[in-house]
Amino acid sequence: MIKAEDLISAFARNLDIIKRQTKGLSHKDSLLQPPVRGNCLNWVLGHIVGNRNQVLQILDEKVVLSETQAARYGYGSQPVCADGPDIVKFEELLAALERSQEGITAGLRRATPEDLAKEVKSHLGITTVGQRLFFMYFHETYHTGQTELLRQLAGTNDKVI
Repeated sequence: MIKAEDLISAFARNLDIIKRQTKGLSHKDSLLQPPVRGNCLNWVLGHIVGNRNQVLQILDEKVVLSETQAARYGYGSQPVCADGPDIVKFEELLAALERSQEGITAGLRRATPEDLAKEVKSHLGITTVGQRLFFMYFHETYHTGQTELLRQLAGTNDKVI
């Protein structure tokens, strides 16, 4: 069974990687579009925060992006190709990630093993809360890995991890 402390550590590890991969980058850097099909760092971070919003909702914690902001970065949304009024600033996305970790930690520490074992419906079918949260962690990890290449796109020419 998925344990709350394992999920807390897993989400925290992703946050640490993201912080390391984004260190020294600017909002302008976050808007650089890769030369191949994909999304810029701003979209990837916004998508991760939107995913964390869903985790926070499952855990009955306060979300860190508004519904409108999160929708801009949702599955199937248009790529972020330029700054605009609907684009969340890079620094705000990083701050929202930090706040989300606080909520995830609080919600998971409050969750009992019985809470995590409860069955829920999702796009994956019937699953448990713990398995749903683990899938959301897995999804976040996929996008966390993209930050390495998007850091290099900004011209850093370094190796963070």
